[in-house]
Amino acid sequence: MEYFWKQQDDIPSGMGYPLFGEIHILSSVITILIVLILINHLLKVGSRKRMFIIKLIPVVMLLMELFKDAFLISVHRFSVAYLPLHVCSIGIFIFLLREYLPWKWAKDFFGELAYVLIMPGSIAALLFPDWTIYYPVLNFMNLYSFAWHGALILYPLLLRRLGLVKPSIKHIYQPILFLLVTTPLIYVFDKHFNCNFFFVNWSVPGSPLAYFASLLGNPGYLIGYAGLVLIILIIVYGIDLLIKTILKDERLI
Repeated sequence: MEYFWKQQDDIPSGMGYPLFGEIHILSSVITILIVLILINHLLKVGSRKRMFIIKLIPVVMLLMELFKDAFLISVHRFSVAYLPLHVCSIGIFIFLLREYLPWKWAKDFFGELAYVLIMPGSIAALLFPDWTIYYPVLNFMNLYSFAWHGALILYPLLLRRLGLVKPSIKHIYQPILFLLVTTPLIYVFDKHFNCNFFFVNWSVPGSPLAYFASLLGNPGYLIGYAGLVLIILIIVYGIDLLIKTILKDERLI
């Protein structure tokens, strides 16, 4: 527990654990299992209580983000790199807008973004985490990262299971337009502050982006990155349609 309340710059190198090692795989599996258990439980509670919890999830996540920032400030390690500008971090704003904007079109739009963009991005983060090489298992930032990405999967998956979001490949232009608007702004920000939000400034070692970078260089890997995102969007819509067809649940249609 010596390094529990430490940020990566205050932890000796070599204290982390490898990508696709036992700890990484076990941590990701446990995270997904907790998400599925929570969804199963929430499907059984009364609708009024369930809707209250759904509205509460984004608020709790906002408090989690603020607590993390307070911790980093307390150890004098907060920086511009910790601003909530990653795809996963932006999820908190998408969730809040989906829950608290009164218009149906806004709930549909942000709900779809949550399901087809934020959730797959969070699953990818669990598959290719960029924090595990820096932190030991029993560290706040490590545990927080798994909990955070678990919540980013929990919320949209619960919405989908309840039929509160009904994605359609006809709407694929929505996440594409969202990325076309936000990504250039993030890219400029990254270049100015030497950050890597959206992973558009440099590739993450061990990830598919690293493979694209080895072939196309930097910024050439962004071409492969864009193609990968489009393929993932199509796959997400396709899997959703397949599950909907198999289950034949009216709430999903």
